[in-house]
Amino acid sequence: MQIIKYPDRKDWAQLLSRPVLDNSSLYETVRSILDDVKERKDLAVIEYEAKFDQARLSRLAVTEEEMNEAELLIPEELKTAIRTAKKNIETFHASQRLVSTKIETSPGVICWQKSVGIEKVGLYIPGGTAPLFSTVLMLAIPARIAGCKEIVLCSPPDKTGKIHPAILFTAKISGVHKIFKTGGVQAIAGMAYGTESIPKVYKIFGPGNQYVMAAKQLVSLKEVAIDMPAGPSEVEVIADDTANPAFVAADLLSQAEHGADSQSVLITNSEKLAEKVIREVEIQLNKLPRKKLAGKSIENSKIIVLRNQKEMIEITNLYAPEHLIIETSDYAVLSEQIINAGSVFLGHYTPESAGDYASGPNHTLPTNGYAKSYSGVHLDSFVKKITFQEISKEGIRNLGPVIEVMAENEQLEAHKNATTLRMKE
Repeated sequence: MQIIKYPDRKDWAQLLSRPVLDNSSLYETVRSILDDVKERKDLAVIEYEAKFDQARLSRLAVTEEEMNEAELLIPEELKTAIRTAKKNIETFHASQRLVSTKIETSPGVICWQKSVGIEKVGLYIPGGTAPLFSTVLMLAIPARIAGCKEIVLCSPPDKTGKIHPAILFTAKISGVHKIFKTGGVQAIAGMAYGTESIPKVYKIFGPGNQYVMAAKQLVSLKEVAIDMPAGPSEVEVIADDTANPAFVAADLLSQAEHGADSQSVLITNSEKLAEKVIREVEIQLNKLPRKKLAGKSIENSKIIVLRNQKEMIEITNLYAPEHLIIETSDYAVLSEQIINAGSVFLGHYTPESAGDYASGPNHTLPTNGYAKSYSGVHLDSFVKKITFQEISKEGIRNLGPVIEVMAENEQLEAHKNATTLRMKE
């Protein structure tokens, strides 16, 4: 990691730039796979699974026998942990339910709103460098609470044609209805267009590599909605002299091990802490099984030393991190000034990994600066809100003249007439 001390404000944007991979041919490749799956359906998906995942499949759907087998392969300790996380995630997301009331906006005019679950949703669960069964919890649980009638899950199989048992077990207890053995662009295509096996869904959720994200963005142009644009994972830590350097280093590395294009940033007003964190990162990195991957990410990561807390807050809101950890003596005060972040972790004893797994809030969050305009996944991500209105005779008499004047001035005579006829009646 490099330390940048007291940079000029005009250089902040450049310092905070995310790692960029060469994707000059990416969209062309993704588009060709999408078109092929749209045309040849199951056959194309099966061929791409053989090509990209080296899995020889005779069918895409996971069978009940495979689900039962997976449950037997999961240690009880992990089952207990997953169930505990499930309970916390359910509790948090259930609290987000809309309680709608009827409002009389003017005499005789009653309006209200109702939340309706999106009927068919697709969940993409990566299974490449790590089987993200925690993402199953984060997506399937709010989908079920929202009332989605068909929850479809796609995840890449291993070379033997099996999805990781922890993903299957978690899907079963979380309420997923159908599971398919496919990953990458072909999985997104299957859920966007539908195949003989995979149902077409109305909205796709879930993280993935640059090919998956490109596929989601392309199909969202006219085929299906998606949760959000996203890129590689990232974390920012704000810390002062009261922070434990070992904690800070561990937080930076926990994001770095996601992938070579992940980014970790430390913002501090303490040169002393910066030096201690550098040493701790080196010590902890050498002990990680994913040392090579995390090491590449750390090369793209930075420690920025600033003069005061005001600058620390300003640069944070400019960066708009996916994950923000505030490890300072007055973290509660600083947190009130944060306006751009996906999820915020407060105090010295709140690691970002708590949010990844078990505390309750969702870990599917906007990256790459999108936290300036997007929220992370929440219960409302899985619902549509339908408004209702009912106007009585008294109501149309009272509101009708207003409607007539506005319609007439927009030169929409039929709009005016629809009101005038009712008023005459």
